[in-house]
Amino acid sequence: MVYHALKAEVYDRGPAPDAFLDELIAWGKAAPDDIFAPNPNNDIYAAIEPILGPWRDNRHRRAVMIEVMRVLAGFESSWNWDEGRDVGNPKSITPETIEAGAWQVSADSMEFADALRALVLARVGSDDGDSFQAAMKSDHDLAMEYIARLLRYTITQNQPTRDHEIDPWLSGDAVEELLGYLI
Repeated sequence: MVYHALKAEVYDRGPAPDAFLDELIAWGKAAPDDIFAPNPNNDIYAAIEPILGPWRDNRHRRAVMIEVMRVLAGFESSWNWDEGRDVGNPKSITPETIEAGAWQVSADSMEFADALRALVLARVGSDDGDSFQAAMKSDHDLAMEYIARLLRYTITQNQPTRDHEIDPWLSGDAVEELLGYLI
């Protein structure tokens, strides 16, 4: 694929690598529909509706989630699947609080929903911090599903979503480009 709007720079991280975008779009095409369906939570869709909304349909919601994930991964890890502990975070000291992967999630985020823990247990076989970290780095499909589902429960786990740091970098043009790939 030849990307255009999806290659827009994110903050001071540059553009997302094509290989990352390829994986993200492939996941987005195959991801379960329930991830993108409306829910009553004050979630990522509620937080960014003024920027990328209103939502036209679930395909549009799917494209919006992928765009959020593109930008958030840029902020959190410069799209590095193997990113590890945030040495600047004084709370990142135990296997449960150490961040891992492209979206820098930590095992303690499973506390937000039983469904998150169930997802990890089903895919990894364990929910301990070390296993969680390894899985977020090596199982890209799990990492993508995990962050998408986490963002449906809360935006507080990731500073760039909580503090709306990603907002200026979200692109309606990128969402439109994604819609073309999600057919």
